[in-house]
Amino acid sequence: MNWMDKLERKWGRHAVANLSRYFVLAQVIGYVVQLTAPGLMSYMNFDMGSILHGQIWRIVTWIFTPTASLDVFGILFLFCVLMWGSSLESMLGTFRMNVFLWGSVILCDIVGAIVYVVTRILLGYGFSPYLSTYYILMSMLLALAMCMPEGEVRLYFVLPIRMKWMLIFELVYLGYQVVRIFSIGIASYGTGMGILVGVLNCVQIVVPVLNMFWFFHAMKTRLSGKQKKRQKEFRAQFSQPRPGSGIARHKCAICGRTELTNPELQFRYCSKCVGNREYCQDHLFTHQHVK
Repeated sequence: MNWMDKLERKWGRHAVANLSRYFVLAQVIGYVVQLTAPGLMSYMNFDMGSILHGQIWRIVTWIFTPTASLDVFGILFLFCVLMWGSSLESMLGTFRMNVFLWGSVILCDIVGAIVYVVTRILLGYGFSPYLSTYYILMSMLLALAMCMPEGEVRLYFVLPIRMKWMLIFELVYLGYQVVRIFSIGIASYGTGMGILVGVLNCVQIVVPVLNMFWFFHAMKTRLSGKQKKRQKEFRAQFSQPRPGSGIARHKCAICGRTELTNPELQFRYCSKCVGNREYCQDHLFTHQHVK
Protein backbone atom coordinates (compact mmCIF):
# COMPACT_ATOMS: atom_id res chain seq x y z
CA MET A 1 0.00 0.00 0.00
CA ASN A 2 1.50 3.36 -1.06
CA TRP A 3 0.82 6.77 0.43
CA MET A 4 -1.97 7.43 -2.08
CA ASP A 5 -3.90 4.42 -0.77
CA LYS A 6 -3.39 5.61 2.81
CA LEU A 7 -4.72 9.06 1.94
CA GLU A 8 -7.73 7.53 0.21
CA ARG A 9 -8.58 5.42 3.26
CA LYS A 10 -8.42 8.50 5.48
CA TRP A 11 -9.90 11.21 3.26
CA GLY A 12 -11.64 9.30 0.47
CA ARG A 13 -15.13 10.00 1.85
CA HIS A 14 -14.59 13.74 1.29
CA ALA A 15 -13.85 13.37 -2.43
CA VAL A 16 -16.21 15.14 -4.83
CA ALA A 17 -17.79 12.87 -7.42
CA ASN A 18 -17.73 14.02 -11.07
CA LEU A 19 -15.31 16.83 -10.28
CA SER A 20 -14.53 17.40 -13.96
CA ARG A 21 -18.14 18.50 -14.47
CA TYR A 22 -17.67 21.27 -11.92
CA PHE A 23 -14.57 22.44 -13.77
CA VAL A 24 -16.64 22.59 -16.96
CA LEU A 25 -19.37 24.46 -15.05
CA ALA A 26 -16.73 26.94 -13.86
CA GLN A 27 -15.84 27.55 -17.51
CA VAL A 28 -19.49 28.19 -18.39
CA ILE A 29 -19.81 30.63 -15.48
CA GLY A 30 -16.62 32.34 -16.65
CA TYR A 31 -18.09 32.77 -20.14
CA VAL A 32 -21.25 34.32 -18.66
CA VAL A 33 -19.25 36.69 -16.45
CA GLN A 34 -17.04 37.70 -19.37
CA LEU A 35 -20.10 38.54 -21.50
CA THR A 36 -22.22 40.28 -18.83
CA ALA A 37 -19.64 41.84 -16.48
CA PRO A 38 -16.16 41.79 -18.07
CA GLY A 39 -14.78 44.07 -15.35
CA LEU A 40 -15.57 41.45 -12.72
CA MET A 41 -13.29 38.93 -14.43
CA SER A 42 -10.26 41.08 -13.61
CA TYR A 43 -10.92 40.34 -9.92
CA MET A 44 -10.95 36.59 -10.54
CA ASN A 45 -7.67 36.13 -12.43
CA PHE A 46 -4.52 34.91 -10.69
CA ASP A 47 -2.52 37.85 -9.36
CA MET A 48 -0.06 37.11 -6.56
CA GLY A 49 0.34 40.78 -5.67
CA SER A 50 -3.40 41.15 -5.09
CA ILE A 51 -3.47 37.88 -3.15
CA LEU A 52 -0.81 39.21 -0.79
CA HIS A 53 -2.97 42.31 -0.30
CA GLY A 54 -5.93 40.26 0.90
CA GLN A 55 -7.69 39.06 -2.27
CA ILE A 56 -7.12 35.44 -1.36
CA TRP A 57 -10.07 34.21 -3.46
CA ARG A 58 -7.86 34.58 -6.53
CA ILE A 59 -6.05 31.39 -5.46
CA VAL A 60 -9.09 29.43 -6.68
CA THR A 61 -11.22 31.77 -8.81
CA TRP A 62 -8.75 31.73 -11.71
CA ILE A 63 -10.27 28.37 -12.68
CA PHE A 64 -13.27 30.44 -13.94
CA THR A 65 -11.03 32.12 -16.54
CA PRO A 66 -12.44 31.12 -19.98
CA THR A 67 -10.04 28.93 -21.89
CA ALA A 68 -11.34 29.73 -25.38
CA SER A 69 -14.03 31.67 -27.19
CA LEU A 70 -17.61 30.49 -26.81
CA ASP A 71 -18.06 29.17 -30.34
CA VAL A 72 -18.73 25.76 -31.86
CA PHE A 73 -15.19 24.55 -31.16
CA GLY A 74 -15.28 25.88 -27.59
CA ILE A 75 -18.55 24.06 -26.88
CA LEU A 76 -17.20 20.90 -28.54
CA PHE A 77 -14.08 21.09 -26.35
CA LEU A 78 -16.17 21.31 -23.16
CA PHE A 79 -18.29 18.40 -24.35
CA CYS A 80 -15.14 16.33 -24.91
CA VAL A 81 -13.88 17.29 -21.44
CA LEU A 82 -17.06 15.83 -19.93
CA MET A 83 -16.41 12.51 -21.67
CA TRP A 84 -12.71 12.50 -20.75
CA GLY A 85 -13.49 13.24 -17.12
CA SER A 86 -16.16 10.55 -16.85
CA SER A 87 -13.89 7.90 -18.42
CA LEU A 88 -10.84 8.87 -16.38
CA GLU A 89 -12.74 8.90 -13.09
CA SER A 90 -14.13 5.42 -13.81
CA MET A 91 -10.51 4.20 -14.18
CA LEU A 92 -8.80 6.10 -11.36
CA GLY A 93 -11.63 6.39 -8.85
CA THR A 94 -13.24 9.51 -7.36
CA PHE A 95 -10.51 10.27 -4.81
CA ARG A 96 -7.62 9.92 -7.25
CA MET A 97 -9.48 12.09 -9.76
CA ASN A 98 -9.76 14.78 -7.08
CA VAL A 99 -6.05 14.52 -6.32
CA PHE A 100 -5.22 14.71 -10.03
CA LEU A 101 -7.26 17.86 -10.79
CA TRP A 102 -6.77 19.76 -7.54
CA GLY A 103 -3.10 18.78 -7.58
CA SER A 104 -2.71 20.64 -10.88
CA VAL A 105 -4.50 23.70 -9.48
CA ILE A 106 -2.42 23.76 -6.29
CA LEU A 107 0.82 23.17 -8.19
CA CYS A 108 0.01 26.07 -10.54
CA ASP A 109 -0.59 28.30 -7.50
CA ILE A 110 2.73 27.28 -5.94
CA VAL A 111 4.73 27.81 -9.15
CA GLY A 112 2.93 31.13 -9.74
CA ALA A 113 3.92 32.27 -6.23
CA ILE A 114 7.54 31.18 -6.81
CA VAL A 115 7.70 33.10 -10.11
CA TYR A 116 6.31 36.19 -8.37
CA VAL A 117 8.85 36.03 -5.54
CA VAL A 118 11.82 35.37 -7.86
CA THR A 119 10.94 38.22 -10.23
CA ARG A 120 10.40 40.56 -7.31
CA ILE A 121 13.85 39.73 -5.92
CA LEU A 122 15.65 39.95 -9.28
CA LEU A 123 13.72 42.79 -10.93
CA GLY A 124 12.27 44.69 -8.00
CA TYR A 125 8.71 44.07 -9.21
CA GLY A 126 6.79 40.80 -8.98
CA PHE A 127 5.16 39.31 -12.09
CA SER A 128 2.32 36.82 -11.91
CA PRO A 129 1.93 34.21 -14.67
CA TYR A 130 -1.31 33.91 -16.60
CA LEU A 131 -3.23 30.84 -15.42
CA SER A 132 -6.24 29.03 -16.87
CA THR A 133 -7.55 25.47 -16.71
CA TYR A 134 -7.24 24.75 -20.44
CA TYR A 135 -4.10 22.63 -20.13
CA ILE A 136 -5.35 21.06 -16.89
CA LEU A 137 -8.40 19.85 -18.79
CA MET A 138 -6.20 18.76 -21.70
CA SER A 139 -4.03 16.76 -19.31
CA MET A 140 -7.04 14.51 -18.69
CA LEU A 141 -6.77 13.36 -22.31
CA LEU A 142 -3.07 12.63 -21.80
CA ALA A 143 -3.89 10.74 -18.61
CA LEU A 144 -6.47 8.66 -20.48
CA ALA A 145 -3.84 7.82 -23.08
CA MET A 146 -1.49 6.64 -20.33
CA CYS A 147 -4.23 4.47 -18.79
CA MET A 148 -5.25 2.84 -22.08
CA PRO A 149 -2.46 3.32 -24.67
CA GLU A 150 -3.90 0.69 -27.01
CA GLY A 151 -7.39 2.20 -26.93
CA GLU A 152 -8.80 3.85 -30.00
CA VAL A 153 -10.32 7.29 -30.38
CA ARG A 154 -12.02 8.91 -33.36
CA LEU A 155 -10.17 12.07 -34.29
CA TYR A 156 -12.77 14.66 -35.32
CA PHE A 157 -15.26 11.78 -34.87
CA VAL A 158 -13.96 10.26 -38.12
CA LEU A 159 -10.29 9.20 -38.14
CA PRO A 160 -9.43 6.22 -35.87
CA ILE A 161 -6.16 6.68 -33.95
CA ARG A 162 -4.48 4.83 -31.09
CA MET A 163 -4.37 6.67 -27.77
CA LYS A 164 -0.60 6.16 -27.48
CA TRP A 165 -0.08 8.06 -30.75
CA MET A 166 -2.43 10.76 -29.49
CA LEU A 167 -0.28 11.05 -26.36
CA ILE A 168 2.92 11.39 -28.39
CA PHE A 169 1.31 13.92 -30.73
CA GLU A 170 0.00 16.06 -27.84
CA LEU A 171 3.37 16.05 -26.04
CA VAL A 172 5.17 17.07 -29.25
CA TYR A 173 2.57 19.79 -29.86
CA LEU A 174 2.91 21.13 -26.30
CA GLY A 175 6.69 21.14 -26.68
CA TYR A 176 6.30 23.10 -29.89
CA GLN A 177 4.02 25.58 -28.10
CA VAL A 178 6.62 26.15 -25.37
CA VAL A 179 9.42 26.72 -27.91
CA ARG A 180 7.16 29.04 -29.92
CA ILE A 181 6.23 31.12 -26.87
CA PHE A 182 9.87 31.58 -25.87
CA SER A 183 10.86 32.41 -29.47
CA ILE A 184 8.17 35.09 -29.78
CA GLY A 185 9.08 36.54 -26.39
CA ILE A 186 12.79 36.76 -27.20
CA ALA A 187 12.09 38.21 -30.66
CA SER A 188 9.75 40.86 -29.21
CA TYR A 189 11.46 41.86 -25.95
CA GLY A 190 15.06 40.67 -26.24
CA THR A 191 16.76 37.78 -24.48
CA GLY A 192 16.28 38.70 -20.81
CA MET A 193 12.72 40.00 -20.87
CA GLY A 194 11.77 37.47 -23.56
CA ILE A 195 12.75 34.55 -21.32
CA LEU A 196 10.72 36.11 -18.49
CA VAL A 197 7.68 36.47 -20.75
CA GLY A 198 8.14 32.88 -21.90
CA VAL A 199 8.22 31.60 -18.32
CA LEU A 200 5.11 33.59 -17.41
CA ASN A 201 3.18 32.17 -20.36
CA CYS A 202 4.47 28.58 -20.14
CA VAL A 203 3.62 27.93 -16.49
CA GLN A 204 0.05 26.94 -17.37
CA ILE A 205 1.36 24.52 -20.03
CA VAL A 206 4.25 22.82 -18.27
CA VAL A 207 2.84 22.46 -14.75
CA PRO A 208 -0.26 20.32 -15.58
CA VAL A 209 1.84 17.98 -17.75
CA LEU A 210 4.46 17.57 -15.01
CA ASN A 211 1.68 16.99 -12.48
CA MET A 212 0.27 14.23 -14.70
CA PHE A 213 3.57 12.35 -14.90
CA TRP A 214 4.20 12.86 -11.16
CA PHE A 215 0.69 11.61 -10.37
CA PHE A 216 1.11 8.33 -12.25
CA HIS A 217 4.59 7.86 -10.79
CA ALA A 218 3.20 8.40 -7.28
CA MET A 219 0.47 5.79 -7.80
CA LYS A 220 2.99 3.02 -8.45
CA THR A 221 3.34 0.54 -5.60
CA ARG A 222 6.96 0.33 -4.48
CA LEU A 223 8.26 -2.90 -2.98
CA SER A 224 10.72 -3.17 -0.14
CA GLY A 225 13.94 -5.17 -0.43
CA LYS A 226 12.41 -8.19 1.31
CA GLN A 227 9.30 -8.06 -0.88
CA LYS A 228 11.42 -7.93 -4.05
CA LYS A 229 13.45 -10.92 -2.82
CA ARG A 230 10.31 -12.97 -2.10
CA GLN A 231 8.88 -11.98 -5.48
CA LYS A 232 12.07 -13.11 -7.22
CA GLU A 233 12.09 -16.44 -5.38
CA PHE A 234 8.42 -17.03 -6.21
CA ARG A 235 8.98 -16.38 -9.92
CA ALA A 236 12.05 -18.62 -9.95
CA GLN A 237 10.07 -21.41 -8.33
CA PHE A 238 7.46 -21.44 -11.09
CA SER A 239 9.64 -20.51 -14.01
CA GLN A 240 10.58 -22.98 -16.73
CA PRO A 241 13.44 -25.16 -15.44
CA ARG A 242 16.75 -25.06 -17.23
CA PRO A 243 18.96 -28.10 -17.87
CA GLY A 244 21.18 -28.71 -14.87
CA SER A 245 19.15 -26.47 -12.57
CA GLY A 246 18.01 -29.46 -10.49
CA ILE A 247 14.40 -28.24 -10.35
CA ALA A 248 11.87 -30.55 -11.99
CA ARG A 249 8.29 -29.65 -12.85
CA HIS A 250 7.14 -33.23 -13.48
CA LYS A 251 7.82 -36.34 -11.37
CA CYS A 252 6.32 -39.82 -11.60
CA ALA A 253 4.70 -40.91 -8.34
CA ILE A 254 5.74 -44.55 -8.96
CA CYS A 255 9.30 -44.56 -10.29
CA GLY A 256 10.35 -41.01 -9.37
CA ARG A 257 11.69 -40.19 -12.82
CA THR A 258 11.46 -36.57 -14.00
CA GLU A 259 11.68 -34.71 -17.29
CA LEU A 260 15.26 -33.80 -16.33
CA THR A 261 16.46 -37.35 -15.79
CA ASN A 262 14.41 -38.78 -18.67
CA PRO A 263 13.52 -36.05 -21.16
CA GLU A 264 12.08 -38.63 -23.58
CA LEU A 265 9.18 -39.44 -21.21
CA GLN A 266 5.76 -37.82 -21.15
CA PHE A 267 3.97 -37.08 -17.87
CA ARG A 268 0.25 -36.86 -17.15
CA TYR A 269 -2.01 -36.37 -14.12
CA CYS A 270 -4.48 -39.11 -13.26
CA SER A 271 -8.06 -37.87 -12.93
CA LYS A 272 -9.08 -40.86 -10.81
CA CYS A 273 -6.39 -40.47 -8.14
CA VAL A 274 -6.82 -38.21 -5.13
CA GLY A 275 -4.27 -35.42 -4.69
CA ASN A 276 -3.34 -34.61 -8.30
CA ARG A 277 -0.81 -37.43 -8.58
CA GLU A 278 1.39 -37.38 -11.69
CA TYR A 279 2.73 -40.43 -13.57
CA CYS A 280 5.08 -41.08 -16.45
CA GLN A 281 3.87 -42.76 -19.64
CA ASP A 282 5.01 -46.18 -18.41
CA HIS A 283 2.91 -46.07 -15.23
CA LEU A 284 -0.02 -43.86 -16.27
CA PHE A 285 -2.27 -46.83 -17.16
CA THR A 286 -0.70 -49.52 -14.99
CA HIS A 287 -0.68 -47.92 -11.55
CA GLN A 288 -3.18 -48.59 -8.77
CA HIS A 289 -5.54 -45.65 -8.23
CA VAL A 290 -5.20 -43.84 -4.94
CA LYS A 291 -8.59 -43.20 -3.34
